[in-house]
Amino acid sequence: MTKELWQESATSLAQLIRSGQTSSREVVEAHLARIDAVNGGVNAVVEVRRDEVLAEADAADEALKNGEPLGALHGVPFSVKTNLDVAGYATTEGTAALKDVVATTDSPTVEKMRDAGAVMLARTNMPDLGLRINAESSLYGATHNPWKHGYTAGGSSGGEAAAIASGMSPMGLGNDIGGSLRNPAYCCGVASIKPTRGRVPQGNPSSELQTSINGQIMHVEGVLARHVGDVRRGLEVVMGSHHGDPQSVDVPLFGRPVSKRVALVAAPTGGETDADVAQGVRVAGRALEAAGYVVEEVEPPLLLDAYFAWMELMMTSLAVAMPRIEPLMGEGGKRFLELTYVEFPPATDASMAMMHEARYRVARAWREFLTTYPLIVGPVWTQPPFALGFDIEDADSAMKVVELFRFVLPANVLGLPAACVPTGVANGLPTGVQVIGDLFREDLCLNAAEAIEERVGVLTPIDPRP
Repeated sequence: MTKELWQESATSLAQLIRSGQTSSREVVEAHLARIDAVNGGVNAVVEVRRDEVLAEADAADEALKNGEPLGALHGVPFSVKTNLDVAGYATTEGTAALKDVVATTDSPTVEKMRDAGAVMLARTNMPDLGLRINAESSLYGATHNPWKHGYTAGGSSGGEAAAIASGMSPMGLGNDIGGSLRNPAYCCGVASIKPTRGRVPQGNPSSELQTSINGQIMHVEGVLARHVGDVRRGLEVVMGSHHGDPQSVDVPLFGRPVSKRVALVAAPTGGETDADVAQGVRVAGRALEAAGYVVEEVEPPLLLDAYFAWMELMMTSLAVAMPRIEPLMGEGGKRFLELTYVEFPPATDASMAMMHEARYRVARAWREFLTTYPLIVGPVWTQPPFALGFDIEDADSAMKVVELFRFVLPANVLGLPAACVPTGVANGLPTGVQVIGDLFREDLCLNAAEAIEERVGVLTPIDPRP
């Protein structure tokens, strides 16, 4: 059966356009039609650049006709989370308070995608200010999981993952400070990469605030797509230094050969793990063994310390920022923060020094562990995706949500790369894993993720399900 254009991978679309088998306009029109057909039941896409993207597609087709140099993603549409600047559009971050903050220039990752010839299709949903792992926005409403209506698509890049999983976009941009590229990829059955801190430039030109210390240490920009190969291509496009981010660096996407030993963590310390989730991790382990990896069930060191280090850094920074944040948020976001807020003693010079020393101690232990096990494979969430609203029902449900995404936190607090890839479906919802590697070894993470994908298959795009 011939694939529809909206079912193709981003890499395949680039090849089809470049070879003249289709045009950028035809590809864009196919995705616009798909948005019209399915977004009403998912609410992943919150803004469509219909006229602009068609004009950009026509310009891409004209450039091809004229023999001009072509980028890696020439003519391919992509979508963008609403907390990234797109010139001429409001960077709402999911909240009504920012609906009039119109960007005059693109964020670095959007700029790099355009430089590679991609055409900007649409904006996608997220929770208020990204401070929830459930994409329920006070401005746009809730995004539904394409696999099961009424369930979370994850967060905070939930609109991106849901749009990609349901064929509305082949590739998208999001970000991650507490799993926000991996959480939604897991929930929606797609792939993503949380890069090493500094690998991909961040920062919105429209922002009037400087990046906080937790953002400087833990926040990264990244790519989501249905295929791991597309995630790799997208990372190649957006990575590299940029004048807008003083921490961004140019580092090749490869490194020296290392052993193929993998630490498999089916049920990480710190809480319960659902049996289907643990089984998904073991599916990944068997796929890697079949691909020649040596897989051992062993847990990295100081896991509880890593969780606590993330929590302390996040909460200390939020305490400082709360007077600015709270007036911008809707009721759902405020309630989640209230229910999950962990109060630390007021910060002092000594406590701040001790916090960073503790983080360094965990980082040193993990770097040592990664010399023996260059890859760590474990769950993204330790429970299946939950029903919309579960995270703010009460204090108990909110803390269960905090518990289930605990294993994403070490990669953020330690700045490590982590690729996300599906491992199957259980009870109608995707399962998946993250592959964590050493600093700037995204290549190893993506290689392993591709080995898992080769064994399991690509689960999406799907028609949204009731």
